[in-house]
Amino acid sequence: MNLLKEIYEKHIGISKKIDDINYKIRKAARTILLDESGKIAILYVSKDNYHKLPGGGIEEEENIIEALKREVSEEVGTDIEVLGEVGTIIEYRDEFKQLQISYCYYSKVKGEIGKPNYTEEEINSGFKLNWMSIEEAIDSLEKDEPYNYMGKFIKERDKTFLKEFIDKGIKLNN
Repeated sequence: MNLLKEIYEKHIGISKKIDDINYKIRKAARTILLDESGKIAILYVSKDNYHKLPGGGIEEEENIIEALKREVSEEVGTDIEVLGEVGTIIEYRDEFKQLQISYCYYSKVKGEIGKPNYTEEEINSGFKLNWMSIEEAIDSLEKDEPYNYMGKFIKERDKTFLKEFIDKGIKLNN
């Protein structure tokens, strides 16, 4: 999978520098998920005022695709068919001493869309599932002003994934 970008604090407007960081690695899977009408799933995190693509951390016993399918089932309430790769982004989250590697795919809904099954943390963060055009999703991300550190990274990361998807001219046949 192609590396699209490395995101550092300077990319999200933070100029402080911490020397000699020993990063803990976190790997995650994400997707640009299209429904039969061509709209994509976007989660709004109301507590921290940003949008994000469905997906999350890869657990120790999972491969990337297994984690992606589990996360989408939890956050969107549906099964998916993975159609291809978008790319990889590495985030250097100095404040958390975390190096996050996100693998992004594009996929389509497989079967019915049920209800999300959010974790307590996601409920407390105000997760809300929306379906919108990819252009509306990019516009929403560009207008977002996240209240927290992590949201600023997520905004930059997911905006990059969506723009790469458009730049690749990926056409989906449902």
